[in-house]
Amino acid sequence: MAEIINTEELGDKIVRVLKTIYDPEIPVDIYELGLIYDVFVNEDNEVKIIMTLTSPNCPVAESLPQEVQEKVKSLDSVKDVEVEMTFDPAWTKDNMSEEAKLELGML
Repeated sequence: MAEIINTEELGDKIVRVLKTIYDPEIPVDIYELGLIYDVFVNEDNEVKIIMTLTSPNCPVAESLPQEVQEKVKSLDSVKDVEVEMTFDPAWTKDNMSEEAKLELGML
């Protein structure tokens, strides 16, 4: 019998996974850094993540979205993952959580 998991619970698991992924140049996870704009989970447990990078010329522009996709897809209840990159709106330091700003000595 397949495990039944609600989309909100799965969303929480996805956020926990995203918090294990770090920008290699900044010692803060990509979620707290504000690189994740949105996470959508449908009733079929298919996930769409809209994310950005600190700049379009970021050295991990190829590898970071792939790492996000692979790690989220590794969750048992996730059927499929699509990662969409966007630079609109552009990332700014205002996207960072208070926790990230504190970690980086910006508060």
